[in-house]
Amino acid sequence: MDNRSILIIYTGGTIGMVQKDGHGALAPVRFDQIVEEVPELKRLGCHLDSITFNPPLDSSDMSPKTWGRLAKMIQRNYRKYDGFVILHGTDTMAYTASALSYMLENLDKAVVMTGSQLPIGVLRTDGKENLITAIEIAAAQENGTTIVPEVCIYFDNKLYRGNRVVKRHADHFSAFDSVNYPILAKAGVDIRFFHENIYHPVKKGILKVSSNFDDRVVVLKIFPGMNQEIFEQIINIPSIRGVVLETFGSGNIPTLSWLVRVIKKALRRNVICVNVTQCQGGTVKMGQYQTSRELKKIGVVSGKDMTTEAAVTKLMFLLGQGLNHEDVKMHLRKNLSGEISE
Repeated sequence: MDNRSILIIYTGGTIGMVQKDGHGALAPVRFDQIVEEVPELKRLGCHLDSITFNPPLDSSDMSPKTWGRLAKMIQRNYRKYDGFVILHGTDTMAYTASALSYMLENLDKAVVMTGSQLPIGVLRTDGKENLITAIEIAAAQENGTTIVPEVCIYFDNKLYRGNRVVKRHADHFSAFDSVNYPILAKAGVDIRFFHENIYHPVKKGILKVSSNFDDRVVVLKIFPGMNQEIFEQIINIPSIRGVVLETFGSGNIPTLSWLVRVIKKALRRNVICVNVTQCQGGTVKMGQYQTSRELKKIGVVSGKDMTTEAAVTKLMFLLGQGLNHEDVKMHLRKNLSGEISE
């Protein structure tokens, strides 16, 4: 890894906190002095630079504007560095990773996101190992080519495709999971890459960044006892352009005539509805059961095995690209950056 250069972008989050006084109070670390905070990094042999958000953001405050800011930082520094590590709070990391995977077209360098469940300044932190290994992965090359040229998340010894993960636990070090897609690498004594699982863009070329998002999207979770008036008022908000329906099992909804009628009315207003399962694993198979046949018939788009995070960001991204209605629906069905199994 000698002479390879990595840019670390610290957005905020638990990983970047250290104890600054004797009372246990935590404050953000100065990432321009990261080697002093994590001296083990000197042994990696990489040249490290850093950019710190000022002020650092709690991941709960992430937004499409922030995603665009991150993508443009990578674009501006793309020729200067061999890879990128983004330090980010865990709560919305899956949303940011999914959004970046769509925004960074023709990516041929690793963008590795990581964070921690305990601050880096705490004795038992998981942050140091996550950070060190994320840098190693971002710098990893084979025959002069980046091994993992995609947006990914490294956490607790596993490397995941970024647009395939969900946060599964608020307290455990194994905070993330990817049920519908296998891991890209596993870190033990060595880092073992599973090359057959790594995504390589079909088209190669200059990095292209598209940072426009349309946030007029809502997630509606289907549940027993849904109130017609409330559901109808939400989906009929005039400005809504997209709806992610979180349905039961393989894409099923209750057999309520009003529910199909309300969704159909929204579709006639050119509101795009995409169907994802609220289960952690599995895929939407509209038409397999009677309770999903009507959704398929009226024109709801199947989200297949996309996570909610991947579906929300993809819908916002496509609506922001100036595409016509049918093209948005077409691209929703297509695999853009490994978010759908085909």
